[in-house]
Amino acid sequence: MISQQVVLSNRAGMHARPATLLVNKAGEFKSEIFFEKDRDRVSSKSVLGIIALGLSYDSTLKIIADGEDEQEALSALVELFENKFYED
Repeated sequence: MISQQVVLSNRAGMHARPATLLVNKAGEFKSEIFFEKDRDRVSSKSVLGIIALGLSYDSTLKIIADGEDEQEALSALVELFENKFYED
């Protein structure tokens, strides 16, 4: 199991489009993936769960991946955050 902290840096915060991108990207991997903010943890398969975390601009989130392709999965998801979900 590996994890990494990321910061949400797109000005609009987490809404349906970036949450859907996260779910779709996470679905490409065999590993189990979770998103965690404070003490709340949600599955990478739930758009509504991700939105319910209430992530706004500059929020910190932990991505947790566990499985055979965990490193590739984590890197791909971190890339979405680093590229601001291609919104800018």
